[in-house]
Amino acid sequence: MRFLLNVIDDRSSSATDDEGAAIDAFNDRLVTEGHWVLAAGVAHPADSTVVDARAGEPTVAPGPVNDTAEWVAGFWIIDAADVDAARDLAIEGSRACGRRVELRPFLG
Repeated sequence: MRFLLNVIDDRSSSATDDEGAAIDAFNDRLVTEGHWVLAAGVAHPADSTVVDARAGEPTVAPGPVNDTAEWVAGFWIIDAADVDAARDLAIEGSRACGRRVELRPFLG
């Protein structure tokens, strides 16, 4: 099963050197154990663009789509046997990065 682990923060690129090393070690473990699919940090919401092409002429506007105090600052996409295994990995990811992590299963 695939899962999305969203890293929740109120800043972008905020990891300390120690957190960066812990994240690298966690990433290495994900690769070694076959859980790794993809991971990345993402830019601040102020750097986003909102595109709406649902009807008529598309609109393109500076983001963010929602003004919030915290946002997704990075993510992992992982493979795990089940939600319990994914939850354990989310706990480890949260410890590694020092942030809250939202765990969401992929549909289908």
